[in-house]
Parts: sequence; C-alpha cells; structure tokens
Amino acid sequence: MFKAFGPAMESGLPWAAILGNHDQESTLNREELMSLISLMDYSVSQINPSADSLTNSAKGHKMSKIDGFGNYNLRVYGAPGSMMANSSVLNLFFLDSGDRVVYQGIRTYDWIKDSQLHWLRHVSQEPQAQEQDPLHSTDHVTSPITPPALAFFHIPIPEVRQLFYKQIVGQFQEGVACSRVNSAVLQTFVSMGDVKAVFIGHDHTNDFCGNLDGIWFCYGGGFGYHGYGKAGWPRRARIILAELQKGKESWTSVQKIMTWKRLDDEKMSKIDEQILWDHLHSR
Repeated sequence: MFKAFGPAMESGLPWAAILGNHDQESTLNREELMSLISLMDYSVSQINPSADSLTNSAKGHKMSKIDGFGNYNLRVYGAPGSMMANSSVLNLFFLDSGDRVVYQGIRTYDWIKDSQLHWLRHVSQEPQAQEQDPLHSTDHVTSPITPPALAFFHIPIPEVRQLFYKQIVGQFQEGVACSRVNSAVLQTFVSMGDVKAVFIGHDHTNDFCGNLDGIWFCYGGGFGYHGYGKAGWPRRARIILAELQKGKESWTSVQKIMTWKRLDDEKMSKIDEQILWDHLHSR
C-alpha cells in the first residue's frame, strides 16, 4: 500500500482509496486497513460516515450501523475566491463492495447493502448550496442546484454484463465477475439523479466505459503489476477530468467531466478520450 500511494504522498496531493476484495487476505482486516489508509499522509479517505451523516433529520431516523468499511462522501468545493468557493461543485461517493460471502449455500462475491444505499440517498439529498459571494454577484450559476456526482467501488454490479451487447468505449475482454445478488444499486443511482459516472475494478482486462440508463460505468483498467494482466496488452490507468465553467468574473460550477486512459508504453499513449457528462446536454 505504501508503494501504491507513495507517489501521491510524496507529491503532497490529497488522495482517496477504497478496498477491493483481496485486501484483507494478509494480516489486517478490512476495518484496520481503512483505518490505516485514512491516517496516511495527505489521505482524505474515511473509514465510514460520521454519526451525524447517518441521521435523517427529516424523518428522525438514525441508522445504527452501515455495512462495510470505506463508505464516505467527498465534496469538492469551487475555486478559492470564486462565488462557488463555499459550495460543493462535485460529489465523490465511495462505497465498500466487500469481498466474498456465502449466499443461499453458494459462494459468491459480496454486494452493496441496503444500509449503504440508504446512506447514499440521504447524502445526495442534503442541501449543499451556500450563499453567493457578493463579490461575484454578477455571475450566474447555469448548472443544476445539485452538483454532479461520481461513484467509486470495486466489484461491478450485475447489470454491467448487459454492456457486452451494447456500444462501449474500450475493450470487453473477460467475463464480469459480480455477485449473484442484485441489490438495486443501478436503480438507486438513477433515482438519485446526480450520479453521472461509476468507476469499478475487479476484472483486470476490461477497460471499457458503457452507458446503463443514462449513467456511465467505467473500468479502471487493472493498472497495477501486482495482479493478473494480459500478455502484449500494456497496463493502463484511467484518468478523470472535471472542468469548471468560467463565469463573467470567476470560475463557477463543473461544466464537463471527461475521461481517457494512459498506457504504460514507451509514449505513455493516451487513448479512448470521451465526455462522460456535459451540463449543456444534461437531463
């Protein structure tokens, strides 16, 4: 882990991580791993939501527990000195998709639970807009009140298999290894309305993006050399770029979210650039 996160820490860059399905197979359990990750230099990772964020004030309902470790939301605020400096312009949702379980007597991959989805819906509905900075009163926010969101978890949901029959950007080179249980993650994201793209791992030689019900599902590309790959197929890393919109006097909200991959070849080749979301064409 220190080798994997080392470049970010040495550069002084904020970074976040979630767990895959193999990480607890050494000497630390999943809770201990997320605790360590959250304490590493420049990490903005969290073990789980705070007690406050598990309380639904509207209904007076409090969740006593949330499944897994590494469920958290990071709000990306607007540019310093801009009218959006105290407002979230992008939400990053992180979820623990677990490892292995036995379900109805059959060994399968884990899945995102109801408690996690309940928390996610609550966080998504929280008001996030702040009072406009009077110094930039002539700027007008043209994006929706709710900022766009991106979600990150490791094990793909069953619906990703459908993308084998749909148009994709990238390569579909191995079967989707998902849970036997469909816990309505896709339906939850669709009903929330703010999640524009989801980023998954697990299947190392899949690196594609495909659209399910208006939401992009993108594989990271299995960039590490610690797990299996494919001979003659360079390791790759997915890059995500969120561009801010320029107002009359300052930067405002997110205008566009793009992605592409960099290959570990002689030229660090850039491939499969695409737009995931553009506020001008948002639904």
